[in-house]
Amino acid sequence: MFDPALIRADFPALHQEVKGRPLVYLDNGATTHKPRAVLDALDHFYGRDNSNVHRGLHELSNRATTAYENARTRTARFLNAASPEEIVFTRGTTEAVNLVAQGLAARLKPGDEILLTEMEHHSNLVPWQLAAQRSGAALRFVPVTENGAALDLSRLDSLLTQKTKIFAFTKISNTLGVINPVKELCQRARNVGALTLIDAAQSAGHQKTDVQDLGCDFLAFSGHKCAAPTGIGALYGRFDVLDSLPPYQGGGEMISHVRYEGSTYKAAPQKFEAGTPNIADAIGLAAAIDYLDGIGMDAIFAHDQELAAYAHEQMAALGFLRILGPGPRERSGLVTFTMNGVHAADVVTAANEFGVALRGGHHCTEPLHHKLGIPASARASFYLYNTRGEVDTLVATLDKIHGMFV
Repeated sequence: MFDPALIRADFPALHQEVKGRPLVYLDNGATTHKPRAVLDALDHFYGRDNSNVHRGLHELSNRATTAYENARTRTARFLNAASPEEIVFTRGTTEAVNLVAQGLAARLKPGDEILLTEMEHHSNLVPWQLAAQRSGAALRFVPVTENGAALDLSRLDSLLTQKTKIFAFTKISNTLGVINPVKELCQRARNVGALTLIDAAQSAGHQKTDVQDLGCDFLAFSGHKCAAPTGIGALYGRFDVLDSLPPYQGGGEMISHVRYEGSTYKAAPQKFEAGTPNIADAIGLAAAIDYLDGIGMDAIFAHDQELAAYAHEQMAALGFLRILGPGPRERSGLVTFTMNGVHAADVVTAANEFGVALRGGHHCTEPLHHKLGIPASARASFYLYNTRGEVDTLVATLDKIHGMFV
């Protein structure tokens, strides 16, 4: 049985006070806390196996290499990739998207189009802006509906055409909580010969991901948003497409042979992992995946959605909040809102005085906020260790904050 109270015991950072009150951590969309199993994996590597990978012939290097490559295999299984060679370790979603965008920029030309959506995180927007500037390709955007509840797919046929070379989109909006129909989007992109990239930063740690079922060409996610360390993430790429990209960075490890006149490169994924990789945190990522799969991704997603629905309903009942995105039963595990008469920064700052950790600002979706006509918003985002009692604390805190300012 899924029991967040028992799960909380695995996360040391949750058991502290802020401003003399028990911490209520509701900023999981920004980063999640780490279970003891992940902390132990890091300690074990640095305390016993610390060495560089792929280069040494001694015992510690052999152990480190085995653990690192096992982490790649574990990540491939987590995403149901066809092989470990389809997994490139990166610093996170941002680097993964940049890798693909820079690689494809060399192929794009004036007249080509890059299709995004209006709800994209800056990490899945700015790299494509740079690719468009370098190549002369044009950016196009699938709009969101006026209330921000969904993508306006009635416009997709006119936007997704033979000119589209890449369609990049988020699986779950970090601001709206919208769950996009990514399998359908991948299929429709294939129908016109376009490549696809899914930003899974907000979904990989919350729901089961099957890249073969989705039919995507690329998928990126960040470890720190799914109970793993910061500075580690992964890019999945369908091997033939991935291996066709040029190197992202140059240096050791990614080469086959080096001469003064030039170099030859290894195949993917090593081609994209120049230099000493983030060995320990890749091992920590594998430990986090083991932990999440041990609980069950379906159970985690059901819990997150149930909490978000409960929070949405209780917050709406206050009467002075504008809640962004879809209804309570159609969203992922987050609720983003504005408070009448109070700036989001003031809401989040005041919540901290009550021990409640929220996120405030434009959440790296500044263009979306402009479209919705708001300068900023506050966000509560939930994870497997959050409880209904914490939602009740949030709602009571928001009521107090409104009384303080209005």
